[in-house]
Amino acid sequence: MGRDDETETYITVPSFFKCPISLDVMTSPVSLCTGVTYDRASIQRWLDGGNNTCPATMQLLNTHDFVPNLTLQRLIHIWSHSLGSRYPRGGDGSPSVELVPTKEEINQSLKRLMSFEKDDIEEILTKIVRFVKDSDSNREFLAARKMDFIPMLVDIIRSKKMELALMAIKILDTIKPDREMLSNLMLANNDDDGGDCLPTILLAIRRGNLQSKIESVRVLDRISYDAKSKLLVAERDGVLTEMIKSISVTESDPSLIEACLSFLITISKSKRVRSKLIAARTITKIKDILMTTTETLSTSVSVTEKSLKLLETLSSKREGRAEICGDDNGRCVEGVVNKLLKVSTTATEHAVTILWCLCYVFREDKKAEEAVERSNGVTKLLVVIQSNCSGMVRQMAKDLIKVLKIHSSSALSAYETKTTHIMPF
Repeated sequence: MGRDDETETYITVPSFFKCPISLDVMTSPVSLCTGVTYDRASIQRWLDGGNNTCPATMQLLNTHDFVPNLTLQRLIHIWSHSLGSRYPRGGDGSPSVELVPTKEEINQSLKRLMSFEKDDIEEILTKIVRFVKDSDSNREFLAARKMDFIPMLVDIIRSKKMELALMAIKILDTIKPDREMLSNLMLANNDDDGGDCLPTILLAIRRGNLQSKIESVRVLDRISYDAKSKLLVAERDGVLTEMIKSISVTESDPSLIEACLSFLITISKSKRVRSKLIAARTITKIKDILMTTTETLSTSVSVTEKSLKLLETLSSKREGRAEICGDDNGRCVEGVVNKLLKVSTTATEHAVTILWCLCYVFREDKKAEEAVERSNGVTKLLVVIQSNCSGMVRQMAKDLIKVLKIHSSSALSAYETKTTHIMPF
């Protein structure tokens, strides 16, 4: 209920206009897969906090995708306009509900921006941020402007004016323009404008807030388009250092860890980069993720899947396999075995591939086999053979069981007595 100070009357806000989390009137209503509608900013904060449930129903979410509730948004707009001056306002006198700009208004704002009327550039970028967050249609509308709008955003980032650069990064992360075009623009070394955009992106990762860091990492991932760009980004001073620091379980948020892992997976396709990642002790950080007891991180399916995928990639090199087996009695291998059948089919397939590489293909260190046996890995591999994993992964599991030299009768006996309790996906 809102109060009008001039008339001493109260305005009742319809309950379905309020976000179930903030209890404020929604500015950008979006619906989850459970059908419940929230204000976009509120539900994004909830998910960024590592939660994987619908706040209203506590149902597990199959996807974190949003669907803009345009009908409800129009109703809120009609309602707020009908109140006119009686609508409750914020402390600064501005309306509590910020209307999403129309495409015509955005076009006018861009004309002002491109005609060098840049005194109000921050206001224009704020309006664009509100516009692109509202719908896929709006994002596609601006992503299609390859000849003017995208280069303008890149120039703003290159200018190193941090507040404006962060907004430009946010817009690029939201609209997801063509990767090749964006990579060419951002990595072009324009000496007149201070070089490429990587120094600003790196500064945003170091000094920005959590959301800015995540957006900056995702933009880095997007511009790592081909072999040349991946190597150029990976070998820039400070990039790998910041990424590895950001996947520390003691310092980072799960959403940031996930974004950094995605980026590291993207650039690790280069053998040279894989060697750099191994030398920088990335595997130690992955081991910490796999062995963590932090609830928000250990329950993150995506973080676990990406950790195992990156570890699988690094296990392709001899020094990577040596680091996985390690001098700590194979704890990293134990972490891999512990994720078998407990997270998802994808995670299980990555885990089996890692073990197959260590224990069947190369067999360079007996500590790997000992760690698998010690972690009751054979029993779990027997279950993998009967699971819905791919045929190739099931064959890998069979190869592993043969190599581990465990009598099938004793292994099956352990399985049949149900001494191992395996959580469902």
